[in-house]
Amino acid sequence: MIYFKEMIKIEKIIFIIALLTFLTGWSLSFADIYKYVDENGVIHFTNTPENSQYKKIISEGKPQPKLKKNVPNTAHYHQIVDNKSAKYNVEPSLVKAVIKTESNWDAAVVSQKGAMGLMQLMPSTANDMDVRNPFDPEENIEGGIRYLRYLLNKFDGDITLALAAYNAGPKTVEKFGSIPPIPETQQYVKQVLSIYKNGSKSGSAPTIIYKVIYNNGTILYTNTPFPYEGYNLSKF
Repeated sequence: MIYFKEMIKIEKIIFIIALLTFLTGWSLSFADIYKYVDENGVIHFTNTPENSQYKKIISEGKPQPKLKKNVPNTAHYHQIVDNKSAKYNVEPSLVKAVIKTESNWDAAVVSQKGAMGLMQLMPSTANDMDVRNPFDPEENIEGGIRYLRYLLNKFDGDITLALAAYNAGPKTVEKFGSIPPIPETQQYVKQVLSIYKNGSKSGSAPTIIYKVIYNNGTILYTNTPFPYEGYNLSKF
């Protein structure tokens, strides 16, 4: 029983209870607290009122259970990536590097610009890639891979330009003929290539990236060095 007979303000009692709970980690039983002032001015507090003169002053409910965060089923996402990458002949590790950079494997995330889902498809891109529900992981991933395949074809297999186009748009990359002088895009390409080079979290072996420098100074990054053996070729 909680029972006090002191001339003390209720605020102090509540403060003391809260302070003790905080400092000691007490697990107080959850109960209603009642107050009664007798004829001598003595204040009585209790959790078991003896008569109707006691008035409830604190109503304590049961603690609310902590909500569990929805942990994305990344294993399932990895499987989707592997299947769809084979369909469109795109390296799974490259796709996973894009997803890690774009959405960090969050199927429900929406950017400030309106890009949606795992590979952050803009509404126009989703429409062009026949993605009806961009928040469906399988549809979104397939649409993103299909778009990445399109960009790789458009830029003759140049991973760097394809990634730059994925971020800034193909027209912008075509305008400059290289990675656009946009800090966000430059950082984006660098980050994706870094993840791609070191392998994804799926447990796949790291991918070797090669740097090709053409005679005119143009730089290309690729994982297939064989067509460029006559150029200045080095591991990235």
